[in-house]
Amino acid sequence: MTPPLILVSNDDGYHSEGIRVLADALGSLGEVWVVAPDRENSAVSHALTLSRPLRLTQLAERGFAVDGTPTDCVTLGVGQVLKGRTPDLVVSGINFGANMGDDVHYSGTVSAAFEAVILGVPAIAVSQVIWSEFSYAFAGRFARLIATRVLGRGLPPGVLLNVNIPPSRPKGVRFTRLGKRTYGEGVVEDTDPRGRKCYWIGGGDPVWEDIPGTDYAAVGAGYTSITPLQLDMTDRDQLLLLDSEVAAWDLEGS
Repeated sequence: MTPPLILVSNDDGYHSEGIRVLADALGSLGEVWVVAPDRENSAVSHALTLSRPLRLTQLAERGFAVDGTPTDCVTLGVGQVLKGRTPDLVVSGINFGANMGDDVHYSGTVSAAFEAVILGVPAIAVSQVIWSEFSYAFAGRFARLIATRVLGRGLPPGVLLNVNIPPSRPKGVRFTRLGKRTYGEGVVEDTDPRGRKCYWIGGGDPVWEDIPGTDYAAVGAGYTSITPLQLDMTDRDQLLLLDSEVAAWDLEGS
């Protein structure tokens, strides 16, 4: 039997500790290839580089760095590095910090997994919540566990699993929905060394709503959170409502 083909990427960069731990953990499951940004690309969301050519640098037998985004890395990994061999699984991470709630829309880690889903490949995003003392060790072992499950049973088309590991040893696993957070100070005004005004986005600590059943509630209680995310963002209830109303719209007078 041919061993599974696994592509690993991230947004913290090729040289990050998290991706090394992840690739090592998955090594016993199949043929692992790493294609990751050559530098940190956190919070770049699903950006795809179209305005310039990309450079692909081989750093190991199955390891490549890209001067682009996490989405670029998965695109090049599937379309160029693996040379027509479709991976059985893409795993993104292990991210330095959580990717929960609204933050999944900004996350390069989650977007790399979403790009795999767009390309028709099952995907998992794995993130490690950071505290004063933490280790990637359990996250690596859990990534191997959940990867084994996905390789054996698959995932529905258009769906990925978003995994968040608490900073201390987890009490167990909870399957969750996305939480909700706000930042108390979204934009901070500052002055640069030349005396000109400048601005920092994302100032202030996040304030999470304590909603039962969410990823934040699970991780806050000491559990590993697994949230199934889907590519299709259609609001089906609103779609039905609008469809039922459109006959009454005055389209000629609009």
